[in-house]
Amino acid sequence: MQEKRKRELYLFFAVIVAVNLGLGFSDGLFSNYFKDVYQVDGFLRGLIELPREMPGVITFFLISAVSFLGDITIAIFAQGIAAIGLMVLGLITPSFGVMLVFLFINSLGVHLYMPLRDSIGMSLAEPDQIGKRMGQYAGISFAVLTVAGITVFFLFRFGVFSFLSKTKWTFVVAAVFYLLAMVMLIRLKLEKGQIRTKREKVKLIFRKEYKYYYLLAIVFGVQKQVMLVFGPWVLIETLGQGVDTIVLLGIVASTLGMFFMPQLGKWIDRFGVKKLLYADAFSFIFVYLCYGALSQSFNTGTLAKVGIPVIITCALFIIDRLSSQMGIIRTIYLKSIALTPSDVTPTLSLAMMMDHIVSIIVGVSGGLLWVKFGSHYIFYAVAALSLVNLVVAIKVKDPRKIEVRL
Repeated sequence: MQEKRKRELYLFFAVIVAVNLGLGFSDGLFSNYFKDVYQVDGFLRGLIELPREMPGVITFFLISAVSFLGDITIAIFAQGIAAIGLMVLGLITPSFGVMLVFLFINSLGVHLYMPLRDSIGMSLAEPDQIGKRMGQYAGISFAVLTVAGITVFFLFRFGVFSFLSKTKWTFVVAAVFYLLAMVMLIRLKLEKGQIRTKREKVKLIFRKEYKYYYLLAIVFGVQKQVMLVFGPWVLIETLGQGVDTIVLLGIVASTLGMFFMPQLGKWIDRFGVKKLLYADAFSFIFVYLCYGALSQSFNTGTLAKVGIPVIITCALFIIDRLSSQMGIIRTIYLKSIALTPSDVTPTLSLAMMMDHIVSIIVGVSGGLLWVKFGSHYIFYAVAALSLVNLVVAIKVKDPRKIEVRL
């Protein structure tokens, strides 16, 4: 039985590698793709988040409708969907409207996999080592993103890849990696053999016991959108940095994450979720206050758009990427308070729906705020909202040792 568990874990590690190679060759490059190919401004950049984040809203209903297939089977289809969307964007340069359609398709596959990734990962982990395993999953993800980032950096720097070429090879390569992930998931399903992977139909569950988790998910929806869209946009639009800079910063963040995330998993097991929620809250408050101050200074001309201020902004970009990965704290918090194991996947899916509804609102309103008043107001508002994380950290009752309900 122990050997079987190891084989399943190794296959899941292989899935993590393939998925993150797909992400590394695509996800972090979309802002530069939109700028180079479609010349979007701050408002359009925010508006694009509507089709890109909408899949996160409907993911819950999709998983609910096909939950009889089981987590792994749904994850297999998710990788195929993600690959189709990217393959089309890579092979042709469609009109802006058609591009949004295939961006939606790719995003649908990526978002469909997100709650399943955590659910599958926790189901394969040893009951007393969930934090450790989740940290390992994240550490491997960062290691792979580092390798992908270095590769993409040199391919763009030396002109092998370009968003101005007819074929966007970075998206084609990413699509191939998603297809490889699909193959690995098929093997994982076969490896599990007669072990039951199907479950009852997922139902919309609102439980008062999970109220703090819902609240954290909603606030994270705001923080995530600012991290993915408006943080990089400061570098791209305000400071005029190109795709190679964004990729290089991603490499640094991923390299640090290789060591940070496994350690974070150990800290969760050692200190408990409550203390780590405090760290999560303070990290977001710090990052967005600093982002706001820098953006305001750039907008008013107080700071030059070269030299030390740019380096500090790049450092914030890296810290922000690491802070966003502390979501495993929230996931393990949910696992520790779940009334039954069957609540985990639907609650993760519902939380994703909540945070993506907020993300869409923030994407559109943030783009308007950027154009009409200035980017710094976005960051100050999110810093203030991040105080909610601190309040939740104070309120939650969490044992030092996470009690896993089996």
